[in-house]
Amino acid sequence: MPLRADGEVLHLEAECGVEEALALLEQLAVPLPPTVDLRACTHVHTALVQVLTACRPRAVIPPDDTFLARWLMPLLQAPPA
Repeated sequence: MPLRADGEVLHLEAECGVEEALALLEQLAVPLPPTVDLRACTHVHTALVQVLTACRPRAVIPPDDTFLARWLMPLLQAPPA
């Protein structure tokens, strides 16, 4: 399963498709959202990117995949508009 909760950390692993968007939103739409760990993530559907940018988790651990990290992390670290 691409989403795995482990205490205060939510791991996104392997290929995370659109079908994970609702589960991700449910995990992040809480008063104290978990840290999101993207290290093992190899693909993120744009629906999940939208959830991440809208919910603004308190911390995001970048993916190990350099291409994904280069494109995804600036979006997640930008100040809210």
